Amino acid sequence: MKTKLYPFKGKYPKLGEGVFIAPGARIIGDVEIGDQSSVWFNCVVRGDVEIIRIGARTNIQDGTIVHVTGGQYGTFIGDDVLIGHMAIIHGCTLESRSFVGMGATVMDGCVIESGGMLAAGGLLTPGKRIAKGEMWAGRPARLARQISDDEMKQYLVGVGHYKELAAIYGAEYEKL
Repeated sequence: MKTKLYPFKGKYPKLGEGVFIAPGARIIGDVEIGDQSSVWFNCVVRGDVEIIRIGARTNIQDGTIVHVTGGQYGTFIGDDVLIGHMAIIHGCTLESRSFVGMGATVMDGCVIESGGMLAAGGLLTPGKRIAKGEMWAGRPARLARQISDDEMKQYLVGVGHYKELAAIYGAEYEKL
């Protein structure tokens, strides 16, 4: 099955080994995606006016938009990041092992540190920083509480689950 990779101003997306791009997803411009990561159905990853870098084993779930801010902010997503369905990730940094819940928005200049989480539906306004071990929630998002060790373990199970699921989908779609 042909993936949907599009150049912009001579810049082509680059995919690592074992990357799964679901049908309906669009990857545009100066985007690099690390090994065994996945971009699910109907996502848009648009590196047109700045760069987007996505690490290994990261999953970007259905309907999510990843974009940049021209002349100001690229988007940098580390390894083992879990981004829930219908999120908006815009001109920000998600460090390795960070989490963004379903329907959440991360705006320009924000940073979610490794081990930090933005809860489902949260709106992280420009320039905010979620520290390691913090969960922020709300619109606008504020510190809600600290993340437990059990929650962090469950998060890592979710990362592994999506890695396995992407491999299964990839093998199935290769047959088409």
